[in-house]
Amino acid sequence: MGEHIKKVYVPMSETAFYILFCLRNESHGYGIVQKVEKLTHGEIRIAPGTLYGSLSKMEKDGLIQFVREEEKRKIYVITALGEIVLQTEMKRIERLYKNMKEVQHV
Repeated sequence: MGEHIKKVYVPMSETAFYILFCLRNESHGYGIVQKVEKLTHGEIRIAPGTLYGSLSKMEKDGLIQFVREEEKRKIYVITALGEIVLQTEMKRIERLYKNMKEVQHV
């Protein structure tokens, strides 16, 4: 993972996290919005401008890739680099959670 990717994505925003998390399976933008709302019980709603701006940036940075178009919708999937970035963030979040739990019991 290059310095640019580390600087931009580690730590990452919730929006970026959920987009990469959802793109472990192929999906289009609206599908991502629906999955995020379902996963977060409606607490996080990604606006179209935010979503498509993030998708464009992530594609340019090599974290996701365009797969095909279906019914005028672009389908994306996470790349190997995107998976590395996602796993790095997941480990960071796990560490935060573990530290929080340890402090609560002190």
